[in-house]
Amino acid sequence: MEQFPVVVGAGSFRSVDDEAIRFPHRWTPEGVTVEAAFTGAHLLHLAAAGCVLNDVYREADGLGVRIDGVRVSAEGGFDTGTWVSHGISYHVELDSPASAEELARLLARVDEVAEIPRAIRAGTSVRRR
Repeated sequence: MEQFPVVVGAGSFRSVDDEAIRFPHRWTPEGVTVEAAFTGAHLLHLAAAGCVLNDVYREADGLGVRIDGVRVSAEGGFDTGTWVSHGISYHVELDSPASAEELARLLARVDEVAEIPRAIRAGTSVRRR
């Protein structure tokens, strides 16, 4: 089953791939890189990954945890024909001098507060106007 993977990176984990797309970023002067195809499935996963990356920086700032780099990969499959999602999984890599305990606490906080993953988990309606 195809998984529609995406990768977003910032700081020391920015992609060096020439095909990665670069965007300005509130939390880092160099911006973020995005590695993703332009399909609806990829964009859904990108929304979750991008939100997690942003919230890592925001929550780390609030907790006083230095972050030198973040890479978030996300993916998920869909039922063939119906396009019902099997869910989205994501993985976070951090470059930080903080302790493993501090980083675990940070990631738990991000998983709790990240707005787009929360909205997807809760479900929502989508209507054509």
